[in-house]
Amino acid sequence: MKKSSWRYFSLLTILFFLGQTLLFAQAGRGVGRLTGLVLDQNDQPITGAKVVISFVQEAAKGLELEAVTNNKGEWSFMGLGSGKWSVMVTASGYSPATQDVIVSQLDKNPKVTIKLQKSSRGLTFIKDESSLQLLEEGNGYFKEGQYDTALTLYQQFMDKNPEAYQVLVNIGDCYLEKGELDKALETYQQVIEKAKLDQNLGVSMTAKALGAIGLVYLKQNNIEEAAKYFKQSVDISPHDEIAAFNVAEVFFDNQRLDEAQKYYELASTIKPDWPDPYLKLGYVMLNRNDIPKAVEYFEKFLKVEPQDSPRIAMVQQILEAIKKIS
Repeated sequence: MKKSSWRYFSLLTILFFLGQTLLFAQAGRGVGRLTGLVLDQNDQPITGAKVVISFVQEAAKGLELEAVTNNKGEWSFMGLGSGKWSVMVTASGYSPATQDVIVSQLDKNPKVTIKLQKSSRGLTFIKDESSLQLLEEGNGYFKEGQYDTALTLYQQFMDKNPEAYQVLVNIGDCYLEKGELDKALETYQQVIEKAKLDQNLGVSMTAKALGAIGLVYLKQNNIEEAAKYFKQSVDISPHDEIAAFNVAEVFFDNQRLDEAQKYYELASTIKPDWPDPYLKLGYVMLNRNDIPKAVEYFEKFLKVEPQDSPRIAMVQQILEAIKKIS
């Protein structure tokens, strides 16, 4: 590599980590607002549903907020930071539901509508509603990295609610983090089998389980097998920009740039106003030394990134640096 190239990549590395540090300092907190609606399968509002949102980024691990829907099924949260949040909804007589959303601090965030379903067999998944506390406590311990305690609570919850097979994903995640990969794989396969009987949530649960199996193989450094399951997950849920982005991240981390580009582009197509895919596409093009395309994607990023974001200055500096080289 030429001496000038070494200086170029060193500068980009410094700028990247500086930008990430500034971003993490504010992670989870900000001025963003997120609103939503909880409906039943007949599009009627559900009153008193519990809505819990948690920031998914590692930098704000454990940050969680809670609300209850009003008589119109509405809920809202304020003071949110930019990034990915997970929304979990529970209500008496309904199956729990989760959805990942991207929050912007400057732009108006679209209203999140979540529909709760009853079991396709005419029964609710939750037999003992008081046991939902076990599920919430398990989630808390999982976020703190106390996987054995979380696993015990999840299993206690399933003992009381044997039809709530969705929680098997949580149990599999505990095994995954503990490094018990065979148990994790077996548990995720159980989810896929049980999802075949679920006409309401079966597709989304299958997609989640396939993605999780991909992570098992990734832990084993079996990139080819991991990629196969990640692709299956996205194919089943082709309108999920989070899933597409996560697949791209795996490929990018393993320097498989063609696949990374494909799935970053898919994520940007599904959600054109989400800045992160454009940022990562810029990095892909830098790795290919395709400076004009890198500039194009970084400029797209700047158009949709909130103007108070610390990443704005970072990308502007990258653009200045690479334009001098090109």
